[in-house]
Amino acid sequence: MSKNKQFLGIDVSKDVLDVYDYQGNWYQFKNDESGFKELLLITSDLTHCIMEATGYYHVRLAYFLIEKGVLVSVENPLKVKRFIQMNLSKVKTDKSDAKQLYNYGVSQDPSIWKGESKDQQESLQIVRLLGVYTKQSTQLKNKLHGESVLGTPSKLVVASLKRQLKNIQKEMVKLEDLLLENVKKSYQEEVTLLKSIPGIGGKTALMLLVFTDGFKRFTSAKELCSYAGITPTIRESGSSIKGRPRISKMGNPKLRNLLFMCSFNACKYNKACRELYDRIVAKGKSKKLALIAVCNKLLKQAFAIVKSGLPYDANYKSTLV
Repeated sequence: MSKNKQFLGIDVSKDVLDVYDYQGNWYQFKNDESGFKELLLITSDLTHCIMEATGYYHVRLAYFLIEKGVLVSVENPLKVKRFIQMNLSKVKTDKSDAKQLYNYGVSQDPSIWKGESKDQQESLQIVRLLGVYTKQSTQLKNKLHGESVLGTPSKLVVASLKRQLKNIQKEMVKLEDLLLENVKKSYQEEVTLLKSIPGIGGKTALMLLVFTDGFKRFTSAKELCSYAGITPTIRESGSSIKGRPRISKMGNPKLRNLLFMCSFNACKYNKACRELYDRIVAKGKSKKLALIAVCNKLLKQAFAIVKSGLPYDANYKSTLV
């Protein structure tokens, strides 16, 4: 398939795009609308652009190219780094990185990045902002508690803190309502199905659908668990190296934290999760390891239910793993 493509390696920084093409040419464009249009001039129907996920800096370019019909792959920086190390490269410049991204494309022929819908993009932004407001809310509550234990707390300070906390809580309610509206617009049925799982409430169902884009990007529960970073990693070699099994933690940390918080309720109300937890603890394993296994089980249940379109059944045996 890669033989029919003309790869472009694009190293993205805050202000500049360094581009290496299939003919060995190197270009440099501004990381803005004018630079995107200049980059478009060197593309064709066969062009496949390879770039790394660089926080926010690559996003506008990736969506611009997709809208113009250009194939785009947005790769995990760790995968690209390992590829560069495998090739024993000793040079580290923006120009060399663009070339290495081109070589990565030719060698690996990575999958096409499709981006998210407008509603999905907005939902992810709302979730990130809710995370910021949640931290601020906690800080203000802690500060209020600290002021309350003083012998003579300042009425002015306490009143100011309460006003700020009230404003943040109002904004959080508005954002949560908007998030609910966005998710239900695309995943009304899926929300109902997920809420049928014991241990998953309304807010958790919304967050699961936002973080996974309605589970559409995953073909198996195993792939989904890997994305969440709750799959075990084993480090053993010969007789001298026998590391303890751990979860990879290389996936989505927000999804992983959400599942971990859900695991406590799942152990109480979800029969399959409770039995799994008790079985692992009975073997002498740690409670934390058992809870991680419950996270894995809970995510597999969610995947199976959404993919099958059937509500939760405690006796159902899923084959979508």
